[in-house]
Amino acid sequence: MKLPLQVTFRNMEPSPALEARVRQLAARLDRFSAHIMHCHIVVEEPHRHHHQGGLFDVKIDITVPGAQIAIQRSHPATHAHEDPYVALRDAFRAARRKLEDYEREHRGDVKVHTGLPHGRICELNADQGFGRIETDDGRLIYFHRNSVLERPFEDLNTGTEVSFVEEAGDRGPQASTVHVLS
Repeated sequence: MKLPLQVTFRNMEPSPALEARVRQLAARLDRFSAHIMHCHIVVEEPHRHHHQGGLFDVKIDITVPGAQIAIQRSHPATHAHEDPYVALRDAFRAARRKLEDYEREHRGDVKVHTGLPHGRICELNADQGFGRIETDDGRLIYFHRNSVLERPFEDLNTGTEVSFVEEAGDRGPQASTVHVLS
């Protein structure tokens, strides 16, 4: 990892071997995201009064542009996390998955569902069966009588609020479907 890495041990003695493994796993995160600005890893043995059987927790905080990725691995019901290396492995696998999700969103591979655009009917030509919608940002969108769903075209009035699906038409933007908002 090229960028700042901070490793903290809580309720346990620092271990050079464990810290080396943390640094090795953290360096691998660069393969999944080149946007990592900072990474802080906390390895903790919560129940210090046990001589054996303490379950390790690993917390990873990764800073990337526009987001903070936090992994908080509580020990599972099984005792696999009695081994700090297993706890590290599981936490870094979760960090890798979250970084991959972040990168997909960052590249735009994840489709973001937004509501349909809204506007008001500003023009109606009943004789020729078309109208225009003025959007919230002031654009004019053409629509044909066949694009209107759930209501007859003849029942529309100027000023009626609608939502619509926009597409490119031969002469500019047009609404392929128009929904009248009540």
